[in-house]
Amino acid sequence: MDRLDSKVDRFVDELAGRIGALDSKVDRFRDELTGRIDSLDHKVSRGFFWVVGMQLTVLLAIIGTLLQVAR
Repeated sequence: MDRLDSKVDRFVDELAGRIGALDSKVDRFRDELTGRIDSLDHKVSRGFFWVVGMQLTVLLAIIGTLLQVAR
């Protein structure tokens, strides 16, 4: 019975070590993924502002042209 108990204890210790290693891998992956998502969010935001700026410029150009034609 003592032998079986020690085997179970070793198995539990080994399993706890493997679970700890897996947890650290998941944490590293989560940190890396968070960094990539933040970078992508920044790029998308910059692109959005460029598109809005271009649309505003085109709108002002059209309004200016219509005002010139109306005179």
